[in-house]
Amino acid sequence: MDIDNIVKETEAGMQDAIAHLEKAFLQIRAGRANPAMLGSVMVDYYGNPTPLSQVANISAPDAMTLNVQPWESSMIQPIEKGILEANLGFNPSNNGNSVIINVPPLTEERRISLAKLAKNELETAKISIRNWRKDANNTIKKSELSEDLQKGLEADVQKLTDKYIEISDKTFEKKEAEIMKI
Repeated sequence: MDIDNIVKETEAGMQDAIAHLEKAFLQIRAGRANPAMLGSVMVDYYGNPTPLSQVANISAPDAMTLNVQPWESSMIQPIEKGILEANLGFNPSNNGNSVIINVPPLTEERRISLAKLAKNELETAKISIRNWRKDANNTIKKSELSEDLQKGLEADVQKLTDKYIEISDKTFEKKEAEIMKI
């Protein structure tokens, strides 16, 4: 068993948890329109549920508008339906060539609920980070290393855990400030 791999795999897993958190935060809307807001939208593409980004180009021409330009004009209706079914609070309209979404300004109540949603994503990331620590510590305990080496490795894993928990907290604080900014 390669001891260096335990720490490397643990750190890679923790980095993945942070990457997942950042991706989740992209889909939580803050003040301005962002194409990532539509990242969870699935569209019926000839009977198959397909991510919106695979059937159309999504852009934000200004801070309060999203423009969805389908690659096939026959996809306008399924795109509108997919956006409504995603329950994002958007009301799409079309001009015959593309789907336009006017992003309404956030109410204080909605900002608070989005901040809670972000907090839930933060907790999920922290649980993932702690699970990586637990797995690494279990592997270390099962190893046939001396007690001193085990303690040293466990300390290294704990340092990694503290580092990635801090990164996740800072990422959340930044997102929360972005959400609550009027």
